[in-house]
Amino acid sequence: MNFVEELRWRGMIHDIMPGTEEELLKGSTSGYIGFDPTSDSLHIGSLVPIMILVHFQRAGHKPVALVGGATGMVGDPSGKSEERKLLDEDQINTNLEGIKNQLAKFLDFETKENPAAIVNNYDWFKGYDFLGFIRDVGKHISVNYMMAKESVKKRLESGMSFTEFSYQLVQGYDFLHLYRTHNCIVQMGGSDQWGNITTGTELIRRMDGGKAFAITTPLLKKADGSKFGKSEGGNVWLDPEKTSPFQFYQHWLKTSDEDAKTQIKIFTLLDESTINDLIKEHDEAPERRVLQKELAKQVTCIVHGEEAWQKAVDASMILFGKSTEAAIRNLSEQDLLQVFDGVPMVELSKDQISAGYPIVDFLADKEVYTSKGDARRNLKGNAVSINSNKVTEEKVLEASDLINDKYIVVQKGKKNYYLVIAN
Repeated sequence: MNFVEELRWRGMIHDIMPGTEEELLKGSTSGYIGFDPTSDSLHIGSLVPIMILVHFQRAGHKPVALVGGATGMVGDPSGKSEERKLLDEDQINTNLEGIKNQLAKFLDFETKENPAAIVNNYDWFKGYDFLGFIRDVGKHISVNYMMAKESVKKRLESGMSFTEFSYQLVQGYDFLHLYRTHNCIVQMGGSDQWGNITTGTELIRRMDGGKAFAITTPLLKKADGSKFGKSEGGNVWLDPEKTSPFQFYQHWLKTSDEDAKTQIKIFTLLDESTINDLIKEHDEAPERRVLQKELAKQVTCIVHGEEAWQKAVDASMILFGKSTEAAIRNLSEQDLLQVFDGVPMVELSKDQISAGYPIVDFLADKEVYTSKGDARRNLKGNAVSINSNKVTEEKVLEASDLINDKYIVVQKGKKNYYLVIAN
């Protein structure tokens, strides 16, 4: 597998330093990408660099994931309009553990041929004193060189602290250190990282007389120009506690046709022929949303596993009235509330349900229908379901109907739901 060619057909290359492809074709080597430890979880915006490392390893190379315990204390100005809040060591260490666990789902750290590695740049910066760093490293890069970087020029008018200005030197030294200790000859990252990466290649050339290379990827945006990785509720996280597998699956399912054609290349391991066939099938019948369903399946299975994907599919089917009572009962309380987010809530006491609450009385009392007569007519017309089961006017709500000992799902017609909450 030619790593660069793989990225190229997937649309994952923005810039590449001359000679990079030829160097990678010589045989197995190491390359790295840095991850920012600003949270204890990565989000789907991080999936682009993660997938690059996955392809790098599949091509026979050794991927190194650098988690910036030291640089997280400084703050990268690239692509930022203002200085961000800096993190303390305890918070960064907590975040590091969460990120390491997530990366292990994608990269193979056990294979003997080309095992992946995770490193923390705090390990080599913690013993480096300030005077030593500016003497040993700073003298090799001129201020003019640093000022010419886009990440610096864009911030000159609004102001930039020395801390942020020095960031490219710190990241550049990361590359030098990994070149020396892990034989890393290529650093990869988003297109906004080009300046920081090339500072590293320059340090390697000037301090060690070595050759190093750079590859950057396009900053992904949606077809409408909005930022990828965000939903109405904020970031879409890889941590199931922050974004449930159901929400995660729904995010990909809601992808536009145009974005799905781009994203299925970037976020899945499906080959070019398979993807082209899917796109052709999708174009012939867009209403079936073949691309979105396959994209959602592939990414959810990678991040959360096949079982979580199946549960997300089952939960999604509930919204279209094509589910079973077993599927509803299989939902966690969190997923149940998310599936029915925004539907009318009806509160009842558990005593009321335990005593038995005739369905006709319930439907009229809670104004699901305007009267008992209206409720009976709809019940006779099979228009009412309890937990996905059609019911008649003889039905009585009782304790056995409760899901998680608390909820009952009432459906009126095809699309109208009510969630009964028993307290």
